[in-house]
Amino acid sequence: MDGEMTSNIHELRPKPSDTEKITINLGYVDLGHVDLMVQEGFYSNRTDFIRTAIRNQLERHIDVVKQSTARKRLDLGLRNYGREDLEAALRAGEMLHVNVLGLATIAQDVPPELARATIASVSVLGALHASPAAATTASGGEAQIGLVARAGSRLAEENAS
Repeated sequence: MDGEMTSNIHELRPKPSDTEKITINLGYVDLGHVDLMVQEGFYSNRTDFIRTAIRNQLERHIDVVKQSTARKRLDLGLRNYGREDLEAALRAGEMLHVNVLGLATIAQDVPPELARATIASVSVLGALHASPAAATTASGGEAQIGLVARAGSRLAEENAS
C-alpha cells in the first residue's frame, strides 16, 4: 500500500530556493578569526557567522534602509510578474516599472515580445529570476540588477557601482 501511495506523489512545481549563493573575498586573518569563532562554538559554521554579521549590519542601519526603500518606491520582498499580469498591463496600455528589493520573478511562460511591450524598466536589489529571453528583452536589455541575477542559468555579477 505504501508503494502505491508514494508512486502517486508528483511534484507539481519545484520549490524555489529561499536564498541565493554569493561569493566573497576575505583576507586570511579575517577568515582565521571567523574560523576561531566557529571553533569556539559561537557560530555553527562560517555561513552562520556571515549571515549573523550581515543581519547585524542591516539592523544597525535600519533607518537608512527604510528611508531609502520608501524614497525609491521599492517593492519589498518577493514580487512575481506572470504572463496574466503583463497581458493585463498590455490591454490597459500601461508600462510597468519593476522596482524590487528582494526577489523579482518574471514567469517562464512570458514571451520576450510581451516583456518588451510591457516592462519599461527593471531595477532589482537582490535577485531576478527570469528566462534568458525575458531578462534581456525587458526594458530593452537595460535592466539594473543589484547583486545577483538568474536568467535561466545562474549569472552572478557584482554591481559595478
